[in-house]
Amino acid sequence: MTLYHYKKGRDEDEFKDLYTNSIALDQLPKNELPETTSDPKVIRQLVLDELFMDGNARQNLATFCTTYIEDEVHELMDLSIDKNMIDKDEYPQTSEIEHRCVSILANLWHSPEKEDTIGCSTTGSSEAAMLGGLALKWQWRKRREAEGKSTNNPNIVCGPVQICWHKFARYFDVEIREIPITEDELGINPDKLNDYCDENTIGVVATLGSTFTGIYEPVEELAGALDKIQNEKGFDIPIHVDGASGGFIAPFIQKKLKWDFCIARVKSINASGHKFGMAPLGVGWIIWRTVADLPKELIFNVDYLGGQMPTFALNFSRPAGQIIAQYYNFLRLGRDGFTTIQSECASTAQYLGEQLREIDTLEILYDGHGGIPAVCYSLKDEEEAGFSLYDLSDRLRMHGWQIASYPLPSDRQNMTVQRILIRHGVSRDMIFLLLRDFRKELEYLKKNPVLNNHDKVSFHH
Repeated sequence: MTLYHYKKGRDEDEFKDLYTNSIALDQLPKNELPETTSDPKVIRQLVLDELFMDGNARQNLATFCTTYIEDEVHELMDLSIDKNMIDKDEYPQTSEIEHRCVSILANLWHSPEKEDTIGCSTTGSSEAAMLGGLALKWQWRKRREAEGKSTNNPNIVCGPVQICWHKFARYFDVEIREIPITEDELGINPDKLNDYCDENTIGVVATLGSTFTGIYEPVEELAGALDKIQNEKGFDIPIHVDGASGGFIAPFIQKKLKWDFCIARVKSINASGHKFGMAPLGVGWIIWRTVADLPKELIFNVDYLGGQMPTFALNFSRPAGQIIAQYYNFLRLGRDGFTTIQSECASTAQYLGEQLREIDTLEILYDGHGGIPAVCYSLKDEEEAGFSLYDLSDRLRMHGWQIASYPLPSDRQNMTVQRILIRHGVSRDMIFLLLRDFRKELEYLKKNPVLNNHDKVSFHH
């Protein structure tokens, strides 16, 4: 209903409607503040109307982020909207809840110190990854100084990584050595570490759930390769695991996989609570193996609002609701709930992989087995098909589906792929509907070839 007010005038009834309000009769202000106040109901409706231009988040199969939220989480977020996470003296129980989440994750990831180890919440996995990288740089520098050696030219070694690691390298003056992937590879090859690691390597980043394809990189094999390098060259190089997605998946459905603090060389792990941790945007987590693995130089003791508190995040003021919602998920779901949900997501992804494998124009690169719940594929022959995956993305967008098309990293950047994520809330019925539209648009493009040169990249993380 847009009718919201009837006002009786002296001579006649005056009809009022949201869309006859003065601010609604022209374009909304875009570059400067309006001069006067407006009815909140009118402004709410006009802003909602603009938001209709956005895509439907539930149909965004490119994003890793949580798009299905329970009513109870909405209530907790609303109750926490005015809480600043950094005010630990003002909101001690919220601070306690953050500490509990850190302990739960340390336990889940097999920290040898568990309740006593150190970690924190962040605004997302990108901030958490940068904190992990900073700790590696400081530890490396301390070791070099103790040995009387130069601390110039630090580098970090990785395979195909999310953009946050390139940001870390640029912002904090570290050379990034991203190992190219060859034709038969989708992630870092442990055998290549020897050619990229040296005495200035602060650490190796292993990705548990590649942003490009969904695969897990082999953390245990990477640790073995670094053991060999240490035995032969004396370089003791730690591992940081970017578990942005896999950190909330592997402990529940790939329990035999060795990737976390059970491997001594793994010193820190980051994960996104707002991805497969199923918390609302945005919360991430960084956990160190032991207290000693976070350099004390990175911890600030701050006098704030009447109390002393340690802080080592890049951000300062930030909302508390997502952390409280994360704790709600831990209590609400428990191990059984996380296992059931992640197993069903994986099963749905594998079903989708099986269905897509039957389409003769597609080459399946990852079918949902052994990594995160996702599929990744390319066209076998774009020229023969007569269209590109970008064209397919455009056609599917007409049905509301948002599916990313993008090139693989070097040295496979000539291959364009699509990746579909299966998150909590992406039901099997939704996948039936997606496959219906997918096959329909493939047939359309086959009959109406539209080969285009695409200068833009559609890529969401």
